[in-house]
Amino acid sequence: MLERMISFLKELPRNGGTAARGDDPRVAAAALMYHVMDADGVRQDAEWDRIKQLLGETYHIGGRELDDLVNAGESAEHEAIDLYAFTSVLNRHLDDEGRITFIRLMWDVVYADGVLHELEDNTLWRVAELLGVDGRDRVLARQDAARKVPGAKGTPSNE
Repeated sequence: MLERMISFLKELPRNGGTAARGDDPRVAAAALMYHVMDADGVRQDAEWDRIKQLLGETYHIGGRELDDLVNAGESAEHEAIDLYAFTSVLNRHLDDEGRITFIRLMWDVVYADGVLHELEDNTLWRVAELLGVDGRDRVLARQDAARKVPGAKGTPSNE
C-alpha cells in the first residue's frame, strides 16, 4: 500500500520551482495535506512529521528542498480561499486511481496521531467530493488507514 502511494506521488510532475506555484501539483498536494492536518485546530507533531516523511520519501528530497516544498504548501493553503484551488490542480494531473490514492495519503496524515476528529473527517469528505472520489472509495480508504493504527480513535460522521 505504501509503495503504491509513493509511486503515485512520484508520478506528479516535478517543476523544480520554475513553474507557477499555483499550478504545481506537488504544492497543491502539500497544501491539502497541511489543510487536513490543521482542520481540527491542533497541529500534532506526528501529523506534521508524516507529511514531511511522505513528501521527502516520494521526491527523494530533504533538507532545504523539503522545507521549501512544505513551506510552499503551507503558504498556499493560507492564501487560498477554498479547497478548489488545489483540487482543480490535482484533477488536471491525476486519473481516477491517482485521486483515490491521494485520498489514502490524506487519511494517513489524519491517522498519524491515532485520532480522527470530525473536522478532519469532514475535510476529507469535501476534498474527496471535489476530486470526484465516491463515498465508498473514501470510506474504504479511511478504514484501511485506521486499521494501520492500533487503537485509532474517532467515529467518522460522513458515512
